[in-house]
Amino acid sequence: MPYLFTSESVSEGHPDKVADQISDALIDNFLAFDAESKVACETLVTTGQVILAGEVKSTAYLDVQKIARDVINRIGYTKGEYMFDGNSCGVLSAIHEQSPDINQGVDKQDREQQGAGDQGMMFGYATVETENYMPLALDIAHALLIELAAVRREGTDIKYLRPDAKSQVTLEYDDNNQPQRIDAIVISTQHDDFADDDAMLAKIREDIINILIPRVKARYPKYAHFFNDNINYHINPTGKFVIGGPHGDTGLTGRKIIVDTYGGKGAHGGGAFSGKDPSKVDRSAAYATRHIAKNLVAADICNEVLVQVSYAIGVAEPMGIYVNTYGTAKIGLSDGEIAKKVEAIFDMRPYAIETRFKLRNPIYSETAAYGHFGKPSETVTKTFVSPEGRQVTKEVELFTWEKLDYVDKVKQAFSL
Repeated sequence: MPYLFTSESVSEGHPDKVADQISDALIDNFLAFDAESKVACETLVTTGQVILAGEVKSTAYLDVQKIARDVINRIGYTKGEYMFDGNSCGVLSAIHEQSPDINQGVDKQDREQQGAGDQGMMFGYATVETENYMPLALDIAHALLIELAAVRREGTDIKYLRPDAKSQVTLEYDDNNQPQRIDAIVISTQHDDFADDDAMLAKIREDIINILIPRVKARYPKYAHFFNDNINYHINPTGKFVIGGPHGDTGLTGRKIIVDTYGGKGAHGGGAFSGKDPSKVDRSAAYATRHIAKNLVAADICNEVLVQVSYAIGVAEPMGIYVNTYGTAKIGLSDGEIAKKVEAIFDMRPYAIETRFKLRNPIYSETAAYGHFGKPSETVTKTFVSPEGRQVTKEVELFTWEKLDYVDKVKQAFSL
């Protein structure tokens, strides 16, 4: 019997995402000036105020106020009428030194035996639904908001948009777990004040359907027929949405973990990503399991797969690796047998993960909005300036865990 599945996304101007982007900007700056930095940084944003808290072990000294303000301005909170803007908000820092009790379990004389920065389990997922091996509902939800932000910045077709927004996409699947159609799209976008509320709602609905949706449709030639007149649209369903962002709702780092991962598909271990350096396996091992899952599907081992890894704090070797192919395996092996081969192919010790994916580089700001997975790996040049005027320019590779560089190794291991 057909069933419905829903995923959501939030824009870069959503208060929780503002917090994530500030935390990851701090991570990038610490790593730019001291690649061995250990950082766990949380951010809270509310009306006219940013509060930074966390633990750091680093030789770098940063102007955290400027970093936070730059992020806020880049997102688009640049007007006093938003009741939160980068030039005038207060920034309070309560960042202090990392506990040596934690650090002693992570740093080891033999760097290859670096321990996990915490206990826990992490999951990676991949599916053949999309070209980037992401679940379709989440991918469309992200695309809606990426295009909405682009329209806002262009300021030509739609001039009233403000930074805060959310999206939601509901797909119908058949009995073979194949997507058949888009059942519903929900978009709530912050906007400038209108004199007439009814005219406002009509205008926003018209612009979303006639301007935004065609731009998103162009991203999905395989599913272009899904974008038809039968979609049930809910555009700003509560009505007026002028008060938004951190003024409308307090934002905190790490509160959008399902948006950050797979939109409810697969599973999640519960650990957030943003604000954590790569010694925290909540982040690095989640990237590594995504890499495993994506390469397994790309190697045609299965059509869909969930990979779990678990750790004990201070211990290098993982507690175990679990694989679930949801009955889609094509190679005549059980999921347990596949997991054994995965253990032999992929070194999942924390230091091996850090080096394999070049995680001690300033690569995290790009992950902090619209998901940590499904984006193409690319090389970019970044420049950072310290408070004393020291400038560091680095060429870094983004989203290294999205590379399909282990497909041949996987095929060889499975005799394909």
